[in-house]
Amino acid sequence: MHPDASLPDGPATVKFPHRSRRGVLLGLSVAQLIVVTLTGLALLGVLMQSGVTGALKLIPLWAVILGAVFIRHRGRSLADWAPIALRYALRRFKGQLIWLARPSRPRREGLLHLPGTAASLRVVTSPGGGFGAVHDPHHGTLTAVVKVSSRAFALLDPATQTSNVAGWGRTLAALSRTGHIARVQVLERTVPDSGDALNRYWSEHGNADTHLAGPIYSELLAAAGPAAAPHEAYVALALDLKAARRLINQAGGGLTGAFAVLSQLTSTFDQAARNSGLTPGGWLGASEIAAVIRTAYDPKASAALDQWSEAGRPQADPAAAGPVVLVEKADRIQTDSARHATYWIENWPRIETSPGFLHQLLFTSGVRRTLSLTYAPKGLDAALKDVQRKKATVIADAAERQRKGQVDSEEDSVEYADIKARERQLIAGHADVALTGLLTVSADTDDELNSACAAIETAAVSALLDLRLLTWQQAEAFTGAALPLARP
Repeated sequence: MHPDASLPDGPATVKFPHRSRRGVLLGLSVAQLIVVTLTGLALLGVLMQSGVTGALKLIPLWAVILGAVFIRHRGRSLADWAPIALRYALRRFKGQLIWLARPSRPRREGLLHLPGTAASLRVVTSPGGGFGAVHDPHHGTLTAVVKVSSRAFALLDPATQTSNVAGWGRTLAALSRTGHIARVQVLERTVPDSGDALNRYWSEHGNADTHLAGPIYSELLAAAGPAAAPHEAYVALALDLKAARRLINQAGGGLTGAFAVLSQLTSTFDQAARNSGLTPGGWLGASEIAAVIRTAYDPKASAALDQWSEAGRPQADPAAAGPVVLVEKADRIQTDSARHATYWIENWPRIETSPGFLHQLLFTSGVRRTLSLTYAPKGLDAALKDVQRKKATVIADAAERQRKGQVDSEEDSVEYADIKARERQLIAGHADVALTGLLTVSADTDDELNSACAAIETAAVSALLDLRLLTWQQAEAFTGAALPLARP
């Protein structure tokens, strides 16, 4: 995907490039190549030891291996499924599919106590106390989170929509060109509402003693307030501590220098976001980040956090941000008060469509869900090398088919045209980012989750998206999809 900084003359449209299904070599993935290589070595050993007769006796084994390499299930070969299944089976054998909080465990300041690979994450506060950030020591990132709002995109006139789309492209381009951003995550979710914010507004600005209107409004808030499902949007910026080492050292080094660099990036985002129709609501503090994470694992906790908060900004103890219990299954996870199933957006619209193509998916009635879009900027040199490699692969495959007398593939023609378009955009100066989309559906019971997933899959078809329910990867997928941590 290439954020476009130019403002088109007509109504804005978006089109995503074709997702290549080519492998690393000869159309085979890494797992397939490893299996083929090991099989070739085994066959060579059998021929040297037992000759052709011995190799023929093992025909059933060779057939099974060929099936593992070439038979596909849900878009992956069996060889590609093998490491995922083995990792899940090993974790099940070790009892790691059930995660329980241990209150007796010693507390480290700022540690979020999350399950899985996020166990080492801790939330820290900037030296001036202006905002908080999540420090990831393993990936070397410092992530700040801001809550944003905007006017309803679907209700804007076409000129304003076009301007906002171009402005968001320029925002991504500006962040990408710094070379210091590891990832940018946009997270939009629906959460259960306690009605506390509405009641606060009514108590401050309303008059319950007003004839007729007062009692009606009070009854409406009591009945409809807790049933609402407000939308929340967050943007997370992950500073690459290794790439920004020089600037960090100049600013004093350590987390103090990292916060100084991150503050500059947050200011850049605030200015650029306003040009794309977004209104930043202030960068979250450490306890506010913990509250967002807590409500992702336990949606019913949002009511209590709203009532305890000041000025409508929920806060939570970082040590209590994680779940009390997490049970992982093949196609879903169960946390404190909800069930969650995470999808990977495998394919985006491959035809030109309006920028609001996600509207029907985001506003599916009666469904609680979280949409996460993660942008990973690529350097210009690396992007150009990737373009050249893909061009060479397409041309080589076309030459090989021509040599064998096979029919040309229209899929290859479309892919080559997308690669050429990407190269032209890079030469013109546009930024290059890799986009990953994840969608988490949440519900209170398994039956409700099944119904919500069916509704989301139907809405995805209308939005021209191909969703793939992740199998044996739900716990890690939930961390990347439902938490504003900008993790890979």
